[in-house]
Amino acid sequence: QVQLVQSGGGLVEPGGSLRLSCTISGRTSNTYASAWFRQSLGKEREFVAAIARTGCYTYYADSVKGRFTISRDNAKNTVFLQMNSLKPEDAAVYYCAYDQRIITSSLRLPSEWDYWGPGTQVTVSS
Repeated sequence: QVQLVQSGGGLVEPGGSLRLSCTISGRTSNTYASAWFRQSLGKEREFVAAIARTGCYTYYADSVKGRFTISRDNAKNTVFLQMNSLKPEDAAVYYCAYDQRIITSSLRLPSEWDYWGPGTQVTVSS
C-alpha cells in the first residue's frame, strides 16, 4: 500500500502565496507520476498540475499556468505545489495523487490515479 500525507494549505488573501506538500510512503517506486487536483463544493474534482513518471515533464491546467509550480524531491518522496498570485476562485480542497503506471495522456483524469491524499483546504479571501 501507498500512503500520502499532505500539509500546507490554509487561509490567504488574494494575491498571496501558499505551498502544499505531499509526502509519499509505503510500497513506492522510483518511477512514479504525481499530481494535484482540487475540488470545490458542488463541483467535480479538477486537474491542477502533474509531473510525469520520468520526472522530466510537468503539466498544468490553463487556469493556474504561470502562477502554480509543481515539483518534487525524490530523495524525500515529497511533491510540492507552490501557489502564487492566488485568486478567490482557487479556493478548494486540494488533493495530491500518486500512480506508478499512469500514462501521460491520462494525467488529467482523476479516475486514472490509484492513490490519493486526504485533501487540504485552501481558502482565498480578504
